[in-house]
Amino acid sequence: MTAFFFNPLIDAVLEEPVAGESPAPVSPAEWSLILQTQAGSEAAFRSLVEMHQGLIHRLCAQWLQCGEDASEVCQDTFLRAWQALPAWRPKGKLSTWLCRIALNLCRDRARSRARRQSRVTIPLTSLAETPPCPLVTPDDAAAHAGDMEKLQRGLACLPPPMREVLILCVMEGLSQREAAAILGCSCRAIEGRLHRARLMLLKWWNHQG
Repeated sequence: MTAFFFNPLIDAVLEEPVAGESPAPVSPAEWSLILQTQAGSEAAFRSLVEMHQGLIHRLCAQWLQCGEDASEVCQDTFLRAWQALPAWRPKGKLSTWLCRIALNLCRDRARSRARRQSRVTIPLTSLAETPPCPLVTPDDAAAHAGDMEKLQRGLACLPPPMREVLILCVMEGLSQREAAAILGCSCRAIEGRLHRARLMLLKWWNHQG
């Protein structure tokens, strides 16, 4: 194995997962905002957007690796949510439902953007910054940045189902149960995808040298 495991994020992506806990229920405060939104309150919906836009934008950015596309898909996600919330029923967490909308839109955007000529890449370092450490040397910092850029390229090379499960369970720290709800599959399937995704990414990583 190469010596990149000093990076906790990369370590987490490539190591085998521990089974996640059940997702927490919708909080009373969030449920109140949902009910107000269903009654037509734009202010309540803006509060819901503020609660979840960080997660949704990171998910879009990590999936699409394009700043312009990520911002547009994030906005489209909340537009779809505003239109559909009046009929939404709490069969799961609101964030799970929003992630499902965002992933579907990301897939649609990925299929259509092949015709686009210019892209703005978002470095993964900006999505997962770690606090500065006085003991980190410039060489260490450069190695960290290089590893993060390499991880970004590796994730982009994975098939979408493998990339999605790593983004959800590792990059965003969702439980396997939450990821299964978002992706519409069983927890066993998520566990299998995580294992295969790590093997594929590790093989790619070591092949790059």
